Amino acid sequence: MSVWLEYTISFFLLVGAAFALIGSIGLMRLPDFYLRLHGPAKATTLGVGGIIIGSVIFFSTQGEGLSLHELLIALFLFITAPVSAHIVAKAALHLRLEAVERTRGKPWERE
Repeated sequence: MSVWLEYTISFFLLVGAAFALIGSIGLMRLPDFYLRLHGPAKATTLGVGGIIIGSVIFFSTQGEGLSLHELLIALFLFITAPVSAHIVAKAALHLRLEAVERTRGKPWERE
C-alpha cells in the first residue's frame, strides 16, 4: 500500500474520530435536552461518515474491488439519524421538557 493512500485513510479516520469526539463532548456538556440533541445527531453522524469513508478506501484497495458494505451502512445512517432525532425532538416537545433560557423556538409558550 502506498504511503499517500495510508495518509488519506488516516486523515479520514482522524477527522471522523474528531467529529465523534466533539459530538460526544457536546452530548455531555450542553445544558438541556434540545441542545444535547444536536451532538449525536449532527457531529457523530459526520464522525461515522468519515470513518466509513476511510474504511471504504482501505478495503477497496485490498484487491477485492469496491467495498459496498460500508456505503450501505452510511446510507442507512444518513437516512435514520435525522429521522430518529426528529422523532425524539417531537416527543420532547409533546412532553414539554424544560429548556434553558437561551434555547430558541419554544412552541408551548405561544398558547
